[in-house]
Amino acid sequence: MVVIHEINQVMYLDTVHGEGIALFIIDYGPQVNTIWVVANRKDGTIRHYDSNQIKLTNNHTLDINVHKN
Repeated sequence: MVVIHEINQVMYLDTVHGEGIALFIIDYGPQVNTIWVVANRKDGTIRHYDSNQIKLTNNHTLDINVHKN
């Protein structure tokens, strides 16, 4: 069974192609990695990434994931 979840809040992600915004998550079941559908912030290109290929970026509003020295 395939489950597709639309992400309603803005989630900025770091990808190998630059920063992007998460649009959807596709779950094919426990045997397959979760797939993230991401829009590139620079050129709008839509790409699919395994969950182990991305990470959350800084949330400048709430200072989430900000590394302080």
